Amino acid sequence: MQTHVVSTTEFKGLKLKGRGKVRDIYDLGDQLIIVATDRMSAFDVVMPNPIPDKGRILTQLSKFWFDLTREIVPNHVISTKVEDYPKECEPYLEMLRDRSMLVMKTEVLPVECVVRGYLSGSGWEEYIRTGEVCGIRLPKGLVESSKLDEPIFTPATKAEVGLHDENINFEKVEKIVGKELAKRLKTLSLMIYKKSQDIAERKGIIIADTKMEFGIKDKNLILIDELLTPDSSRFWPKDEYQPGGSQKSFDKQFLRDYLLSIHWDKNPPAPNLPEEIIQKTREKYIEAYERLVGQSLTPALSTGGRG
Repeated sequence: MQTHVVSTTEFKGLKLKGRGKVRDIYDLGDQLIIVATDRMSAFDVVMPNPIPDKGRILTQLSKFWFDLTREIVPNHVISTKVEDYPKECEPYLEMLRDRSMLVMKTEVLPVECVVRGYLSGSGWEEYIRTGEVCGIRLPKGLVESSKLDEPIFTPATKAEVGLHDENINFEKVEKIVGKELAKRLKTLSLMIYKKSQDIAERKGIIIADTKMEFGIKDKNLILIDELLTPDSSRFWPKDEYQPGGSQKSFDKQFLRDYLLSIHWDKNPPAPNLPEEIIQKTREKYIEAYERLVGQSLTPALSTGGRG
């Protein structure tokens, strides 16, 4: 498969709204173009090396999940087919192809909606210290990667680039967005997780946890950003799951483990990544896509489709 690398975009005919850790966002008035680059972040720091094709994988997988969860909650996708994009995008269509979404603009809620079905990452670290995750008391004696009796809603603050997200309790979410909206965010996040987990498990993947973002458009709650990608989720091979330690994965945990092994302090600048780590990370992202969607990545590209 031919690889394509896009580390950053400079569309001078379009108004740049901002750059996230991975995405470049362009403002078209009441719509946005969200471009998933091949930038890679870990521990909330952008790596100096891109992962080839990563942005295309994230966009196509997000589209897959947005389509499947539309019956639970509306989402912001207007189209992922560049031929549908406004006229001012025409000079940039080839770079936008497969790695961008035309979306409605929303008022973004300042909360990361995290759902955990398994105890890993910062949730595991918090459990070791306190026996809780985001104020939720969990049973004693759980081990790393334990499956929880029921998935839990463990929100976090949305950090600026270069800063770390911070886990918060549900009461803090109520203070930020109001009680009624906080309740809806929790309910919808859990519904999306449970549906996607059922789909993924039938395809041999455990979704250990995932994070979602929501916005408000015309007083309606809208699912936004990306959805259930290897950047925003932990994907584990179901047939190799063994609680009691870290798991093999189809996500950026492989990269995190490498960075921990070289004792990087998680502060910028990030170290240069060896070619082997770059290629293995890419392979894991591709495998996640192909297992979940059930087809090779290559034919899926350039076919576009309405979101």
